[in-house]
Amino acid sequence: MRAQDQFIVNEQGEKVLLRGMGLGGWMLQEGYMLKLGNLGQQHAMRAKIEELIGAEATQEFYNAWLANHTTKADIDAMAKWGFNSVRLPMHFNLYTLPIEQEPVKGQNTWLEQGFAMTDALIAWAKANNMYVILDLHAAPGGQGNDFAISDRNPNTPSLWQSEANQQKMIELWRKLAQRYANEPAVGAYDIINEPNWGFENADDKNGCKETKNEPLKKLMVDVTKAIRSVDTKHMIIIEGNCWGNNYAGVLPQWDNNMVLSFHKYWNNNTLDDIKSHLDLRAKYNMPIWLGESGENSNLWFTDAIALVESQGIGWAWWPLKKLGFNNPLEVKPNAGYLALVDYWNGKGEKPSAKDAKKALLQLANHDIRFENTQFHPEVIDAMFRQPYSKLNLPFKTHRISKTGGTITAVDYDMGRSGIAYHDKDSANYHISAGSERMPWNRGTTYRNEGVDIEFDPAKKSHFINHIEAGEWTEYTLEADQAGVYGLSAEVKATVATGRLGVSVNNELLAVDTAVAQSEKWQQVKLANVKLLQGTNKIRIYANAGGYHLLSLQLKK
Repeated sequence: MRAQDQFIVNEQGEKVLLRGMGLGGWMLQEGYMLKLGNLGQQHAMRAKIEELIGAEATQEFYNAWLANHTTKADIDAMAKWGFNSVRLPMHFNLYTLPIEQEPVKGQNTWLEQGFAMTDALIAWAKANNMYVILDLHAAPGGQGNDFAISDRNPNTPSLWQSEANQQKMIELWRKLAQRYANEPAVGAYDIINEPNWGFENADDKNGCKETKNEPLKKLMVDVTKAIRSVDTKHMIIIEGNCWGNNYAGVLPQWDNNMVLSFHKYWNNNTLDDIKSHLDLRAKYNMPIWLGESGENSNLWFTDAIALVESQGIGWAWWPLKKLGFNNPLEVKPNAGYLALVDYWNGKGEKPSAKDAKKALLQLANHDIRFENTQFHPEVIDAMFRQPYSKLNLPFKTHRISKTGGTITAVDYDMGRSGIAYHDKDSANYHISAGSERMPWNRGTTYRNEGVDIEFDPAKKSHFINHIEAGEWTEYTLEADQAGVYGLSAEVKATVATGRLGVSVNNELLAVDTAVAQSEKWQQVKLANVKLLQGTNKIRIYANAGGYHLLSLQLKK
């Protein structure tokens, strides 16, 4: 690929709209991805693991993690879902030693592990006609005051406080460019992820008020020269200060094959919200790319992707998988690991070294592998279909036989908010709103829409809770036989305020059923409904909230 005026094109000169995913958590762990947000950086987590199970077992864990987190199966699935690119967040310490560990000061010891992992990823992507974008996510010393994203240790010199760290970064990029100079499956070199540093004012910790960015520009220019000394073909992607968004003093570009990246999280999805980036594209006649975004609801994903694609801008979401629900793949950790998390978070007793090792190796050898993760089809649907469709599709097949059937309430349709469901809290806009982060799904489980979901261990089933007046969910079902069926709902409520309404095939019924106060699940008759043979749609309304909804039953 290459930059051609304001667009990215392939070797045939055809425009390429990148649709990608970042492999966060593979080469570089962040605490929140492992439910260890209080620890933050990878080196802090590693130290805690070593305290429990020793250095040898810790190395065994990390070897297993790197071998199993991302495999060919992950990349094959991404291609099947519709992705045409993958962004690889690299940790420098898999490619070269930290400056503090170099046997000869000023020299670079090259490590095969990182290069071999990169080679494997490129081969998997190439087999699927996908591009790999190399992204230096953890630079030598760390590139900012947001410590976790670059595994920065504040007790050692940062990237900006050490000429030796900067030289190591320059030489690492020279080495990478030399290795991949003639590899067309490598899409671009994203030379530094999310720098966030106040050069002019130390109190401006993340560089959002920086007006010159002189050290950042100098380093990116020096890296570019090193790359071009061995590779004149590949695109170079640059990121501004303030997590990739402050380009003051950085432009104009200094290379004719360069792309500007911006990152977008937790703000509104209007043209005004990306106007400053569009202005830079026009002013400097260069492509722009949404290099990182995500960590939000399906509604937000759909709106953000529709916005940038309407302007001919490609994107890379974040991340493919983690121990959490708002990504395509969710890692379901073993019980032993969750006990370990409780201990590290100050909520449980210290496990034995034997139990801790067993739990960690099960996480790394089993839980994180593609085939053992939970796939979220509604996330993929929100990213690829919903930006261009106002139709809803079944989340699961609901077949109603001649005698009836049961529908689990959380298995409502996939589709846009206002089409498949309506919930009053459907996305996180705290950056634009100037407020604290608010969960769009209070249970943070099972699905990634605004509909609030929790799990009932006794029922071994998820249910909808925190239901408010005006909210609703729609279900597509297939009836084997036309006829009249009795519709009831399985509900419970701690207060007697809930009231339910129903529509069938877009016809609102004269139903306003009260939900009695009860600590136990109870069946409430809603209406007799007429179903057509084949496809039908039933919508359940909260005329008044304050109840939980487990399932719907249809009986002949």
